[in-house]
Amino acid sequence: MRSSRAQSHVLALLLLHSLVFALVSAQGSTRSPWQTLNGSQPLVVAHGGFSGIFPDSSLAAYNLALLTSVPDVIVWCDVQLTKDAAGICFPDLNLSNATTINDVFGNKTKVYLVNGVPTTGYFPVDYTLADLSNVILTQGVFSRPSKFDGSGFPILTVEDVHTQLKPPGLWLNIQHDQFFMQHNLSMRNFVLSVSRRVIVKYISSPEVGFLRGIMTRFNPRITKLFFRFLGRNEIEPSTNQTYDSLLKNLTFIKTFASGILVPKDYIWPVDGSLYLQPHTSVVLDAHKEGLEVFASNFVNDVPFSFNYSYDPLAEYLSFIDNGDFSVDGVVSDFPITPSEAIDCFAHLGKNAYKARYLTIDFFSLLIYVSFLLASTCYSVSVLFYGGIVSRRSLLTNFSYMSHPTVKTLVISKYGSSGDYPACTNLAYEKAISDGVDVLDCPVQMSKDGIPFCLSSVNLIDSTTIAQSSFLNLSTTIPEIHSGSGIFTFSLSANDIKSLTPQISSPSSDYKLFRNPKEKNAGALVTLADFLALTKNRTSLSGILIIIENAAYLAKEGLGVTDAVVDALSKAGYDKPGAQKVLIQSTNKSVLTKFKENNNYELVYEVDETIRDASDSAVEDIKAFADSVVVKKASVFPQNSAFLLGPSNTVLKLQSFNLSVYVGTFSNEFVSQAWDFFSDATVEINSFVTGSSIDGVITDFPKTAARYRTNRCLNLGNNTPAYMTPVQPGGLIQLITPQLLPPAASPLPVLTDSDVSEPPLPPVSDVVPTSSPGAGFTPAAQSPRNAQPKIAVCFYLSSLAVLLASLILLE
Repeated sequence: MRSSRAQSHVLALLLLHSLVFALVSAQGSTRSPWQTLNGSQPLVVAHGGFSGIFPDSSLAAYNLALLTSVPDVIVWCDVQLTKDAAGICFPDLNLSNATTINDVFGNKTKVYLVNGVPTTGYFPVDYTLADLSNVILTQGVFSRPSKFDGSGFPILTVEDVHTQLKPPGLWLNIQHDQFFMQHNLSMRNFVLSVSRRVIVKYISSPEVGFLRGIMTRFNPRITKLFFRFLGRNEIEPSTNQTYDSLLKNLTFIKTFASGILVPKDYIWPVDGSLYLQPHTSVVLDAHKEGLEVFASNFVNDVPFSFNYSYDPLAEYLSFIDNGDFSVDGVVSDFPITPSEAIDCFAHLGKNAYKARYLTIDFFSLLIYVSFLLASTCYSVSVLFYGGIVSRRSLLTNFSYMSHPTVKTLVISKYGSSGDYPACTNLAYEKAISDGVDVLDCPVQMSKDGIPFCLSSVNLIDSTTIAQSSFLNLSTTIPEIHSGSGIFTFSLSANDIKSLTPQISSPSSDYKLFRNPKEKNAGALVTLADFLALTKNRTSLSGILIIIENAAYLAKEGLGVTDAVVDALSKAGYDKPGAQKVLIQSTNKSVLTKFKENNNYELVYEVDETIRDASDSAVEDIKAFADSVVVKKASVFPQNSAFLLGPSNTVLKLQSFNLSVYVGTFSNEFVSQAWDFFSDATVEINSFVTGSSIDGVITDFPKTAARYRTNRCLNLGNNTPAYMTPVQPGGLIQLITPQLLPPAASPLPVLTDSDVSEPPLPPVSDVVPTSSPGAGFTPAAQSPRNAQPKIAVCFYLSSLAVLLASLILLE
């Protein structure tokens, strides 16, 4: 026994020696992964606080920014001066928008020249701070929630922000120094005065004269001055040069500033169609001059380049982790997103994990190995850098170094249909390259019995058939589709193959369109093509075959279940293999047909939005299915795009050992509840870590696949706030009663009658005509478990993290 322990100690010592030699050697040659000016990670600047949700510069906005951002977040204040020279934080020189000033001082607008432009409104230079005490802040962006406007947020002074919030850093932006000078107010005197009482880390201005006038009064080690660039063709008032001209003279900028603040399109320009152009040299040029570069105008809820697929996290990564440079900071209305980008998602490449092994956890590795030499007692702890480190925390740190993952499956919705037309070869290839686990094929039948992968039985939904010669085949079949359509079983396989696919843009009502350049790209594929494409893809863990309308098709002489069985058999999928086959349907009768093949996972889709399910209904499902698909709102019910609280749906289904897959997750911000902060990653994280769902069904697989590899998973109590699941119902509790949306009816509970249905009818010998719906009167049939299917269901939306204690206003 003693000899065995001694041998273990010797081996541990050898391992320790090897680690010390390898890691110290590597550390000596390892540079910071950050390509910022000084090699440190970029900073997050919260523009007016979390102004993407709460009124800009309100106490709530600042509080939420501090709660959901990196620990060293900088809060931004646009400084305006009142008549009595008080400095207030407000996003615009004109108080007309985003306050109730018109209600307090009605019909007292004035006209002033602002940068040479006559401007009508209410201006702070006409009011004392006491005058503004009854003026309330409101949401100034129409597309953002106005439900908090009744919360009574007062206008804050710079001192208020400092004393009430004590932020890690304060950024003062001085936008109109010359305007205030014209009204006998000195912004210079104000910033010099306030800096004696408040630590100001950054001061920015688009006016050269202002910055040069204060540069000698500030120590750059304490307060950094930043020159803010406006539109390239706008005139800087003190030099009478365009900002584009000043950009070419960074040596001059360096004489009075530590850095530059530029709109993001100075760095990554976009063309008139909102597609990215090659990045400029602005960051590299500024870094050569010793200037830091901060980028501004980041928002989650305004369309940006199509290259980012409506994913704001992807946009931030292009500024901080592109291989060529990193900006030194970003200014954002939604600071949670750059926080997670910087801390959790940057440098996730293969080399990044090596760097993480070499830097952050080097000492943890050494201490962990030392435990191999110590007693096996669990309570052993060591004193390290002045703190007690338990074995449990060391094991946590050690696991943190390894590649973090979650088990939740990423399941495609018609391939990567957010980037290419649904169910085309390009959508499928993109989904595979993006890291999808399970690739889906919704099976539709042609007139001659060939199964295709198509998102809808109605070809109008996914092709340009409405502009073709097949338009005369339009018909109405209420049994399977609401409204008229041109159905797949009206055309032969060759006819379908000749069609041009068309991308689906579920949020087109909000003028949000998907990838216009590729809206008709790719080719439609048969089920056989799909199976050939997926068969040898080692990255795929499974394929999902979706079958609907089987009863109707059987009466029309088309056996869709038989066609699927035959195709799977011919492709070799009916035998055990590396890839699992999932068969999904809203119909119990369809899944029962596949029950005899134990190689398949049977997935029942609950088409209703529910809050729970009766035990007997779940027992019925368990008898013929292994998994269940539910809607997002069945997990987190909502009202007017605010989460109401968690349902019991997932817990109930999982308690019967049924896996729960949830969809559809999309990147467009209008598809998410306000609680998710217009950030698809925040939404996914809340469902995965907050409700422990087993699968994410998404038309943007890249976003979900990337989420599973981030460094902030599996950290337990050390999980940062920006990767903590939302508190469902937290945000709506902050709405004053008079502005609450009308109470919604409670969602139903899934019952036996919703699940029960007769078996499939036999396939009729009737050969369908070219227009099978003509003159057809649907026979009575047991209804499916919900309303007619819709390609994608959206709800207006965005995170509420820990908001119960957010605002303490009396």
